[in-house]
Amino acid sequence: NRRTEVGGRETADGGQRYEGGKWIVVDYSRPLLRGRTDIFGTGAEYGRFVSDGSPVWRAGANATTTLTTQVPLLIGGKTIAPGVYNVFVELKPGAWTLVLNTQTRQEKYDPNDKVNLFGAYNYDSKFDVLRAPMTVRTTDQSVEQFTIGFVNVTDSAATLTMAWEKTVASIELRLASGTK
Repeated sequence: NRRTEVGGRETADGGQRYEGGKWIVVDYSRPLLRGRTDIFGTGAEYGRFVSDGSPVWRAGANATTTLTTQVPLLIGGKTIAPGVYNVFVELKPGAWTLVLNTQTRQEKYDPNDKVNLFGAYNYDSKFDVLRAPMTVRTTDQSVEQFTIGFVNVTDSAATLTMAWEKTVASIELRLASGTK
């Protein structure tokens, strides 16, 4: 998993410690390229391979990716409450949309369960609580293993990044007003 702490402050002892902050954690599985190229595809086929027929990508492999926040966050102009959210990405060429969802997840994959999530299987948009555009760019360096991380972290914000092959997508997560 990847985690970052926001909303705290450096201690008076010269900033060697950080206290009073709250965690934002992303739990996910990390697929590999394993020699594959053009993992997201092109044109009308963009995103279909990694999404495996679902309207959204599970932003990882295997089980559903989750984001847990201990603080209210402002993402794409919308505030989400502290809690655990399923993380998906709607993939279009150059235009990714972050989707946060509260649908119940399966602990272990059961192909007979046609209601609860595993990965993006059984995804139902009626449980979506947020859809926000991500910034997407290409890079010259290829990322072998899908990676989610936090960059540009401050006491009140962090940028969530997703990188795989030569694509990097990002979105700012900001503490909701009045939160510290």
